[in-house]
Amino acid sequence: MNPTAQGTLAPSRPRTANKALVVLLIGAAALVAGFVLPWIGFAKITLSLLAQALFDALLATSVGFLFLQNGRVSFGQAAFFGLGGYAFGILVARNLAGPELALLLALAIPTLAAFLLGLVVARVTGVAHAMLTLAVGQAFYEVAFRWRELAMGDDGMSFTLPSKFFGFSASRLQDPGVMVVLAWSILVLVLVSLTLFTRSRTGQIAAAIRDNEERARFIGYSTTVPPALVYAIAAFVAAIAGVLQAVYNGYIAPQMFHWSLSGFALIMSIIGGAKFVIGPAVGAVVLFYIKDVAGQFAEYWPAIVGGILVVVTLTMPQGIIGLAVKQWRRRQRR
Repeated sequence: MNPTAQGTLAPSRPRTANKALVVLLIGAAALVAGFVLPWIGFAKITLSLLAQALFDALLATSVGFLFLQNGRVSFGQAAFFGLGGYAFGILVARNLAGPELALLLALAIPTLAAFLLGLVVARVTGVAHAMLTLAVGQAFYEVAFRWRELAMGDDGMSFTLPSKFFGFSASRLQDPGVMVVLAWSILVLVLVSLTLFTRSRTGQIAAAIRDNEERARFIGYSTTVPPALVYAIAAFVAAIAGVLQAVYNGYIAPQMFHWSLSGFALIMSIIGGAKFVIGPAVGAVVLFYIKDVAGQFAEYWPAIVGGILVVVTLTMPQGIIGLAVKQWRRRQRR
């Protein structure tokens, strides 16, 4: 392996350690802020909407992370979102496993499936990759939609949580305030972990493969496993979102697999800034509330969302976070 090439992928350790410390401190502050949210005085309906927005933020983070690290656009992330929710709901509803084991399986199954799929899909680029992920996602949707014995087909299936979950009252997980704190905390931990991953050696190798796969292969790096690992991590995040939504609503439905969910997650990533780990989460929360407000005043709210996407793409190509970073750097130069 070329030592010079290897060195380009490894930044100085003190600088990396300092940045990691800053990320951890910001994450700790964000965690504390999350515990304050339910006590601000929000109505239950507001907290419930915020919980749903945080589920969307996790899914959008999954889509954005895949684009950030692999440079791939996916219309199939909803497959892993739905797979996580369905695995947990079916295992609990049919008493096939305790809630703790059901949770582990609901996260492990989509992650493993994505890794194996990533070994193949990562070799495909451009529009072909987007269409392939769309086909995979819709295949899951069709199975959930038509197989009534699985989970009541297109009607969806309700299920009741067991009385205890990891020793705590499971019913508390369907309280808006509790779910907001839980979802917020998980989102913060995910964002911190993904940020540290992008700065790690494996993350840098994945980024190098994204930028120039042939060169990365030439200097001796495997160009198959790192992208597949990114697929697995992204699927794990999407599965977390799916499980949280299933637990909170006590309900699973085929719409959890639909490509439109992946499409909206992609729009959230673009609005927030897909080139930043935190961008998709910010875009998700903003778009969720825009969608909620627009839906109250206009029947054709998707047209409003589409208009916003056009405006953001033309005026803020790097999204909300990209604009904020640009303004901050401009002030630093003064």
